[in-house]
Amino acid sequence: MTIIFRVVFTLLLACSFLGYMLLTRKVIGMRWEFIPVFVFSAVACMVYFCGLAHILFAGSIVVMAAGLTASGILLVQRLKRKPPFKISFSLFHFFWIGGVLLFFSLLLRSELIHYDNFSHWAIVVKQMLSTNMFPTADSQLIDFKNYPLGISAFLYYVCRFVGHDQQVMLVAQGMLIFSCFYAMFGIISEKKRFLLYAFLGLGCASLSLFNITIRINNLLVDFLLPIYTLAIFAMAYYYRADHKRAFISVLPLAGLLTVTKSTGIIFAVIGLLFLLYMVFSHGGATAKRRILAFSVITLLVAVLPYIGWSWRMNTDLNGVTNKFDIQNMPEEKTAVQVQKIVTLFLRSSTDITTRSAMGIFAFNLVAIAAIIFNAFVLKKKWRLWKALIALDAVLVLYYVGILGLYIFSMPLDEALWLAGFERYTSSIVVLFAGGLVLTATVDIENSFYYRVGQMPDGHAFYDAKSKRLYQQGVLVCMALAITLLLSEYNGILSTIQSYNTSLPHKIKTVTGDRWYGNGKEDESRCLFYAPDKDAQVTNFYMQYAGRYFLYAPKVDGICLFYEDNMENLLSSYDYLIIVESDASARYLLRKHYGVTGKEGIYRIVSREGQAVLILEGSGGK
Repeated sequence: MTIIFRVVFTLLLACSFLGYMLLTRKVIGMRWEFIPVFVFSAVACMVYFCGLAHILFAGSIVVMAAGLTASGILLVQRLKRKPPFKISFSLFHFFWIGGVLLFFSLLLRSELIHYDNFSHWAIVVKQMLSTNMFPTADSQLIDFKNYPLGISAFLYYVCRFVGHDQQVMLVAQGMLIFSCFYAMFGIISEKKRFLLYAFLGLGCASLSLFNITIRINNLLVDFLLPIYTLAIFAMAYYYRADHKRAFISVLPLAGLLTVTKSTGIIFAVIGLLFLLYMVFSHGGATAKRRILAFSVITLLVAVLPYIGWSWRMNTDLNGVTNKFDIQNMPEEKTAVQVQKIVTLFLRSSTDITTRSAMGIFAFNLVAIAAIIFNAFVLKKKWRLWKALIALDAVLVLYYVGILGLYIFSMPLDEALWLAGFERYTSSIVVLFAGGLVLTATVDIENSFYYRVGQMPDGHAFYDAKSKRLYQQGVLVCMALAITLLLSEYNGILSTIQSYNTSLPHKIKTVTGDRWYGNGKEDESRCLFYAPDKDAQVTNFYMQYAGRYFLYAPKVDGICLFYEDNMENLLSSYDYLIIVESDASARYLLRKHYGVTGKEGIYRIVSREGQAVLILEGSGGK
């Protein structure tokens, strides 16, 4: 795709999204902070259902065209108005746009590194873009076909029109992430109180402390789970008395959550339970029947994506093994093994030196201190204590659920070292901390002596001391938030700068990033070689990354040549790909095959019953 075409289609895609946003504003009257995540989620769900119906490409064209049509019609209508556009640009928007552009500039320079990008998330998107359909049961490239494709559908949609680059995939996921954060600011009613934005900004920035393993510069969805739930919290609270908008606004978010990951249904349930609590507690006695009807309809519609995925697993993917299915466990864990898992789990969960445990302890401590301060000094009607109890209960239940996963569903070799524990706990800690921050923001907003509009802006404080404390609070929150965001920025920047030393870069340098027409896979049998530092070969990191870049399913890896077995080994493959060379490999390859053994692709042919290596491409040149 040429630069001109990419620019044109990027503008068309942006106009299509804008059309849906203007339509949402016109038809539903939704607050602007909630519109981006609502539209992105709705588009993702539409493309997802197109994928289930086997019309992924055609459906994406229709979705984009519908957005462009809406954009054209609504923009023409607005141009007829006098004035045609009314744009308000607050100090918050200035900081928000600056921060978003800063991080998007990083994503445009980022490359995929994390293991799971190559074992599932990125390779799935690559195959969808290559075949214009969801992976089938026959796909040899995808090992974990049972993972839901809600987010992958959105990434496909953006990449289909903008480009197949890894950077485009990351920007597409970044759109979802930052739209969720933007929606959280919609919980603020008094827009002129910049302290509220500064405080909530500090809270959102602090969440970055707990997503080190699920940073935004990869395609893992573990960070999307909690922030999508937090966006639902914000919508449900803001529209708590507007039941119709409350239910409509959260529908696409909850629906997409159910097909974000297998555990997404848990987060969707948490968000929907909060929605039901909000509308029932703020609905009059005469509205209970209408609220109940809305609730039933919302729940039924929200689970449609999940039902659709279950249907696909029972039809298109019938017979595909899910490694977390209890019935697929090779054997039950013994009592001794279960005891080891439970002991390690309890020790890991309560280890205060871990980031997740530290976050739970710190936010509990700060929340309790704030509750005590309010009870004896401010004496306001804060809801923070209720939120703390509820979120702690969710936290405990979630940890119990994780333990159950390790005991009953996860393979023994992974359960014994708590595979994925840090990522699982990071998700719930982000939800826990974010929920407290949202509640505290609302409590602070309700604690001002004067409401906005009761007094002129210059006198909307109880006294001069209150105004000075307000200004100091803004400065402190802004300084801390900027410090945390710069730390996150520098962390991602450091990853970008060190990419040239990473295994994916070394593989890409040798193989390139290969895309084939009509979804055709490279059927060549490839053997990758590299030393096993950081277990990069024995944990299949190199093999999965090799699959992604070659778009070839028949990829094996080796970290050491055995001289007596070299001929037998190499004769079983079409290509030997040296990703990282070492003295031992160079010596044996030079001795037996007359090649240098440096990084590159060596074609293996048979001559007179002997394997011959022919250098086809070298990353070392």
